[in-house]
Amino acid sequence: MRQDEDRTYDFPAIEARWQKTWEETNAFRAPDDSDRPKYYALEMYPYPSGRIHMGHVRNYSIGDVIARFKMMRGFNVLHPIGWDALGMPAENAAIKSGIHPQKWTMDNVAHMKAQLKRMGFAYDWSREVNTCLPEYYKWNQWIFLKMHERGLAYRKESWVNWCPACRTVLANEQAAGGACWRCSSGVEQKKMEQWVLKITDYAEELLSGHAQLGKWPEHVLAMQKNWIGRSEGAYLNFEVPSIKKSIRVFTTRLDTIFGATFLVLSPEHPLVDELVRGPREARLRQWVAKTVAAARAKREIGEADKEGIDTGVTAVNPFTGKPVPVWLANYVLMEYGTGAIMAVPAHDGRDFDFAKKYGLPVVEVVVPEGGSPSPRESAAELFEDAGVLVNSGPYIGLTSYEATKKMAAWANGNGFGEPAVTYRLRDWGISRQRYWGTPIPMIHCPACGIVPVPYEDLPVEIPYKAEFTGESGSPLEKIASFVNVACPKCGRPARRETDTMDTFVDSSWYFFRYTSPDTGALPFTRAAADKWLPVDLYIGGVEHAILHLIYSRFFTKLLRDLGLTTLDEPFPHYLAQGMVLKDGTAMSKSKGNVVDPDEMLEHYGADALRLFILFASPPEKEFAWNEDGIEGCYRFLGRVWQLYQEIKPLRTEAEAPASFSPDPAAFSRLRKKIHQTIRKVGEDIEMRFHLNTAVSAIMELANAVRKEKDILRGSGDGRVLLGEAMETLILALAPFTPHISEEMWRGMGRESLVLRAPWPKFDPELAREELAVVVVEINGKVRDKFETAHDTSEEAMKTAALDLPRIRQLLEGTTVRKVVVIKGKIVNIVV
Repeated sequence: MRQDEDRTYDFPAIEARWQKTWEETNAFRAPDDSDRPKYYALEMYPYPSGRIHMGHVRNYSIGDVIARFKMMRGFNVLHPIGWDALGMPAENAAIKSGIHPQKWTMDNVAHMKAQLKRMGFAYDWSREVNTCLPEYYKWNQWIFLKMHERGLAYRKESWVNWCPACRTVLANEQAAGGACWRCSSGVEQKKMEQWVLKITDYAEELLSGHAQLGKWPEHVLAMQKNWIGRSEGAYLNFEVPSIKKSIRVFTTRLDTIFGATFLVLSPEHPLVDELVRGPREARLRQWVAKTVAAARAKREIGEADKEGIDTGVTAVNPFTGKPVPVWLANYVLMEYGTGAIMAVPAHDGRDFDFAKKYGLPVVEVVVPEGGSPSPRESAAELFEDAGVLVNSGPYIGLTSYEATKKMAAWANGNGFGEPAVTYRLRDWGISRQRYWGTPIPMIHCPACGIVPVPYEDLPVEIPYKAEFTGESGSPLEKIASFVNVACPKCGRPARRETDTMDTFVDSSWYFFRYTSPDTGALPFTRAAADKWLPVDLYIGGVEHAILHLIYSRFFTKLLRDLGLTTLDEPFPHYLAQGMVLKDGTAMSKSKGNVVDPDEMLEHYGADALRLFILFASPPEKEFAWNEDGIEGCYRFLGRVWQLYQEIKPLRTEAEAPASFSPDPAAFSRLRKKIHQTIRKVGEDIEMRFHLNTAVSAIMELANAVRKEKDILRGSGDGRVLLGEAMETLILALAPFTPHISEEMWRGMGRESLVLRAPWPKFDPELAREELAVVVVEINGKVRDKFETAHDTSEEAMKTAALDLPRIRQLLEGTTVRKVVVIKGKIVNIVV
């Protein structure tokens, strides 16, 4: 690591001086009354854990470059920051060390705020929000009450995901894979009353809204589509004569109904109690009890070995009129669909395996066009696609599409079925049995039932005095002064709700609050929201693709329906930045591979850290930490500083009589390089978000200035050009390394902040590069081509090739083994 005495420029003094200047002049404040075009740049706000980490540094450095660049382009830029300040870690700290969650949180906020300022991020701190303050979470409660009025917030008893370590409920999205999203502990099932938000009412719009999200990564949209899980099909009723009731199923493959040879119900299906009555009742109930207990440990279909039992009861296939046995099995879950399926073993691998295990009939009813039924020995051999119907009565010979339409009409006309659309998405359970969260504003009255807290009594504040023992249940339950209240309706003694809200509620609308953080009449003002929203660029990790991004889109549509905004989608452009890695894995305290940003700031300064973390990898790719890299960026800034020191005095000599004319070739080369750099850096930031290649272009300009300066400094015109080149270098660096850029800009005789300087213009003719046509191959076959400068680096060629839309599409689902680059000619991608 570089020693402090080896400094090539005094970055501690320079960075402190300009941070003070920015703060004193409110340099980053976004006025609401500006006539400049608006730009809303936003990074996902942090949880105040105590210290920023390199993931924060990367995320916020990317956003800061965009925000500063847009300021220089003449935009009125809103670039706010705040704190996602409620949640389990603060409460765990209280249990572990006795520090109150509020003190722990606010101390951490203060420390992290100082760290962010030390990084030089251009945040409008006048708009800072903190979700643990009553003036913020009051509006969580207000929105909840509005949802309750509309039937979108309701209470129900259901099986929930329970984290025994955090001692609280988790939404399905937070328990994916059977592990707690926060602590990774195994998730259990528990039956509880909980408050639920009816996100399913917006399922179709959450899908159709993807059409407005053309600037989102395709894999993020695919993750959301899969989670929402829209299925078109039909409901069918199978009559069960013995109990004079019907079993309702949903199927997406109505064309296979003639191959439905048995029904399978979840052991938790409400009809199970009636279906198991009879001579085998004791054995059936024993099996159900055992299976339900096991199923509650694992709720995902396919996790457990498929086990089933025949109820001895039959239902009637409504199309064939034939009896089909009714089975119970552990691979059908009550929370998916109707909790019952029609099993078609000839065309579904899961049903096939079950049928083979228990000796149930397999009847093939769909074949490829021109094909015929044939015995299948394994699930891998099944034909599961649409095709032509066989063994299907009057529908034989029809295509799956034709048969489905006719079958749906027949079922609908005869009253035993109807077309339907279903979703995998489930309503969002927000009840959490913890202290450090937004209290749910409801009161339980023995006489009146559940009564909302009146709006005028908001906020229901988190009581300060509480005991943190780590025992099961919420600390709020033990605070009599909080729990015992008068019913707002009848005035009799009642009990306050002690569940708090999932903290994802806090982050589902915070980007609205930034637009008018001081308003006390509403969550935000309509005028401010109309002015600033939507967010023009939203930056954050892909791990939020399902949770935060779906919830935020849901809340935006809800707030629109409440008349608070006209917005349909909050984030038309989402940039998912890659993770920061060290030693091949994500940085983590538990792995011992964390790099402390404070240590890097101490030894290299904010500008060098920012430059390295932006230069080493494209924003959307993983970033591998390498201290040699930050050392190299620090040395580069030292060389720029030396250039500045050499060229600054030449400006005062520029008008002196020329001792000789400038070398025309050197003059032309540098002049062209200036304009090519302005164009390249501007386009890479604004159009492509290739911040790494923008930095590379800046470095190339610095090298060109250093190469030509001794040739050009002997003439007046040459000195003028060197001054122009130095100013261009400063302006191009300004979004990336703002402190040293401000210092050099002032030293070049400029009075205004470099932040206020307009982005330089380029001459298209001078900026034109002689281009090479590069052929892009995949496994040796030509798939696309692009133009680039002859001197484009191999790494830049590789990046450009992989970023071509057609190439990205062709590479989906493949693994890139290596990329072979022949400079200026070919990029061959081996998959």
